[in-house]
Amino acid sequence: MMSRESIVKNQYDEYAKIYDDLWRSYLKATLDFLENWMQLSGDETILDVACGTGELERKLVAGHPSQNIVGVDISEKMLAAAQNKLKGFENVAFRNGSASNLPFPDNKFDVVVTASAFHYFDDPPKFLAEARRVLKPEGKIIILDWCRDYGVCSACDLFLKVFDPAHRVCYNQRELRGFLTDAGFSVEAEQKTRLRIVWGMMAATAGKRASDTG
Repeated sequence: MMSRESIVKNQYDEYAKIYDDLWRSYLKATLDFLENWMQLSGDETILDVACGTGELERKLVAGHPSQNIVGVDISEKMLAAAQNKLKGFENVAFRNGSASNLPFPDNKFDVVVTASAFHYFDDPPKFLAEARRVLKPEGKIIILDWCRDYGVCSACDLFLKVFDPAHRVCYNQRELRGFLTDAGFSVEAEQKTRLRIVWGMMAATAGKRASDTG
C-alpha cells in the first residue's frame, strides 16, 4: 500500500502548475497573516517545511531581500516552481525532503516555520523532534494551520478523511499546544483567527524549553 506521504507527494506534483492560481486568495490571506505573525528582523536563518511553490519565501524576501531561507518539500514539481520563482535570490535555497527526516544538521536555523501543512504530516511528534533538532538553542518554531475549533474546518476535516487519501487530520488549538509541549517546546504565543470569513486558522510560536536546550 502506498504511504500517505507518497500520496501527498503525487497529489502535489499534479497540482504544481495550477497551485498558485487555484489557491491565490487563500495564500494571500494566510501568508499576509503569517508574515505579520512572524515579526522578522531580516537577520534570521529560516527553514520553511512543506514550502510548496515558495510563496512564503517570495513574500519574505520582498520585505527583507537578504533574508536567508531554505525551503524543503517532498514534491519535486512544487520545488521546481519555487526555484523558478526565487531564482534571482542566492540567499534562498530549496531542498527535497520529508518533514519527518529533515536533511539538515543540528542547531542550524533560528526559525522553523510550516504553513497549512501540519494536518498532512504522518507523524507530528517526529516532525517536531526534527524541528527541535535543527533549531538553534534560542530558536523558534512557528506553525500556522487549519483549526478544527471552527465549524467549517471541522466539517472539512470529516469530508476530507473520506474523500481525500492525502488528508490526515485537522487539529484544534489545544491539541497543537499539546504536541508542542510534549516535544519539548514552550508555547510563547498562540491565536485562533478566521480569515476571509471561511478559513478558520490557528498560529503558534514556541521556543525550546530551557531544560531541553543542553
